[in-house]
Amino acid sequence: MASSLSLSQAISAGRTSTSRNPSTPTNRLPSSLSLSSSSSSVSLLKSSSFSLKTSRRVAPRATVRASAVESLDKSGTTEDTLIDKSVNTIRFLAIDAVEKANSGHPGLPMGCAPMGHILYDEVMRYNPKNPYWFNRDRFVLSAGHGCMLQYALLHLAGYDSVTEEDLKNFRQWESRTPGHPENFETPGIEVTTGPLGQGIANAVGLALAEKHLAARFNKPDMEIVDHYTYAILGDGCQMEGVSQEACSLAGHWGLGKLIAFYDDNHISIDGSTDIAFTEDVDKRFEALGWHVIWVKNGNNGYDEIRAAIREAKAVKDKPTLIKVTTTIGYGSPNKSNSYSVHGSALGAKEVEATRSNLGWPYEPFHVPEDVKKHWSRHTSEGAALESEWNSKFAEYVKKYSDEAAELKSIITGELPSGWEKALPTYTPESPGDATRNLSQQCLNALAIVLPGFLGGSADLASSNMTLLKMFGNFQKDTPEERNLRFGVREHGMGSICNGIALHSPGFIPYCATFFVFTDYMRASIRMAALSQAGVIFVMTHDSIGLGEDGPTHQPIEHLASFRAMPNVFMFRPADGTETAGAYRVAVLNKKTPSILALSRQKLPQLPGTSIEGVEKGGYIISDNSKGNNPDVILMGTGSELEIAAKAADDLRKDGKAVRVVSFVSWELFDAQSESYKESVLPADVTARVSIEAGTTFGWLKYVGCKGKAIGIDRFGASAPAGKIYKELGITKEAVIEAAKSLC
Repeated sequence: MASSLSLSQAISAGRTSTSRNPSTPTNRLPSSLSLSSSSSSVSLLKSSSFSLKTSRRVAPRATVRASAVESLDKSGTTEDTLIDKSVNTIRFLAIDAVEKANSGHPGLPMGCAPMGHILYDEVMRYNPKNPYWFNRDRFVLSAGHGCMLQYALLHLAGYDSVTEEDLKNFRQWESRTPGHPENFETPGIEVTTGPLGQGIANAVGLALAEKHLAARFNKPDMEIVDHYTYAILGDGCQMEGVSQEACSLAGHWGLGKLIAFYDDNHISIDGSTDIAFTEDVDKRFEALGWHVIWVKNGNNGYDEIRAAIREAKAVKDKPTLIKVTTTIGYGSPNKSNSYSVHGSALGAKEVEATRSNLGWPYEPFHVPEDVKKHWSRHTSEGAALESEWNSKFAEYVKKYSDEAAELKSIITGELPSGWEKALPTYTPESPGDATRNLSQQCLNALAIVLPGFLGGSADLASSNMTLLKMFGNFQKDTPEERNLRFGVREHGMGSICNGIALHSPGFIPYCATFFVFTDYMRASIRMAALSQAGVIFVMTHDSIGLGEDGPTHQPIEHLASFRAMPNVFMFRPADGTETAGAYRVAVLNKKTPSILALSRQKLPQLPGTSIEGVEKGGYIISDNSKGNNPDVILMGTGSELEIAAKAADDLRKDGKAVRVVSFVSWELFDAQSESYKESVLPADVTARVSIEAGTTFGWLKYVGCKGKAIGIDRFGASAPAGKIYKELGITKEAVIEAAKSLC
């Protein structure tokens, strides 16, 4: 038991960061309150032998949240007044917080409060005093603008991260209740959402992670991995392409423990969605391989919501979309069902009118005592759920010690001892090769020693060289495998990998495409950086060196753009040693995503490169000067480091003292001490030349106003690589000419 408790502690330490009288248009609330479903499904919903809890299988859970189970099994015999009161508490906490901040989105929380209440109060398994308990159910608010819904729920459930004071500080400086959910700011938030569609794609990643771990570690006599991923998404999420990409994969993979609630309120910022969004979402998701249920009354149809969840849990081989028709701003007499309640505070008069309309006599931020008492049980019940799981895991350790060690590594993020020794080593005598091929050697070496290492490519595995040769493909019926086949879905791929990374600290996902196609997934890379999700983005065909495919495929501005992005390591390794060094840094830095820009063309193994140098970001690979006073400093990255080295050889023959510096990662170099940076780039040496097959933008801070940057400030061209390099001036001769003009 002691080992299980220490496991929980390690996880936590590793993560440390009354009346129904609304003004409702009749055309938004169908008179039929039954589920739109087939007759066989309806009979399932009416079956008293199935409840939301029966799938949990462990006997002690029968006593946990017994009142909630009773209410479900008896079709809503719990007093409706308390449920209404709880739901309205959620609504008014959101209304009051937005009103106090005079900023925010009250409409979604007011409409989605019933489904939020049922999820957090009756369905989900979690421990509010340990938000990082491994086997908790995950919840993602993909429609992140409605974050006061989740903050209110976390507050009621007893999470220490959202106190009443935090609610009052909504959207304020250094608040733990920021304007959109941030996993790094508020324990209890699984992923950072806000850009629409990202959250549901993250949820696909979370559900994939659960399915993968369950397949690898569950035993016939012991189900150690068993949790669901729930999400709420809105019309905006449905319109964004990333959601289509990710949900297509979720259906293909058969992620049966992914249950998404679609807040079908027909309103977006510009007004009714009829102006731009008229497709049949149900049929689209059915075509994607999802099970689809329609709850026609999401405003107060509590039993319909419960029944839909029962049905969703009974479907094991498909994810489920529960379309819940709601009224945005439910309860507001003058603003409900309109865009005006979407993204603005109600205003004092409308707040009072809503209080009157919903029979809410309380002061702002007040939680009635009976509601508070009702929710308070989650602290003890959550602790009991975790304790029960810890006991089970202790038994698992005894029976399956090897598997337990691997699972513990994934849960805690603790890397196996000596893992880095698996990385391949190279010498100048080693055969030259494209860094994409050298990358594959590193990927396959790491997959052997890192239990949480998995990933794949956007239909380019044979070109990105990202296939793990010792594993098969993760598919619906082989979820234990580690090669992820994303198809041509770059944006969804990145966001899914973010979800995997944020599921457990020991997951290290990678994904790949051509470097230029980061344009299709920039939003997911930015969200990885913001969310502190340590995804490894393997990007090949890094420059004009890819040759004949031409400017559509040749990245120019991409290196500079990612160097400008906070909390990203942008690597451009020059050979095998630097490629291995980049992977070492990427694995060790789990809160910073890494991008590796890798060559298509063959490169030599250069003298002077080192793994230790890569950790510094910029370092000297050769130098014939004395006293830290070279005549000229030549700088390069990737394939152009070889050009700089050859230029240095020729200049030295002319008697010049030349230092060659690899700038494999600007971010790492900038993080070094001033004394180290001075030892590499002494301030008194102003004769500096950089060469890189990309834009010169940004190099000024290293070459200085008296130096010269050689690069490409135009689009590329279609031709053999050597010809393009020559025509665009990315040559040894250009470096020598620039150096001689400076010294």
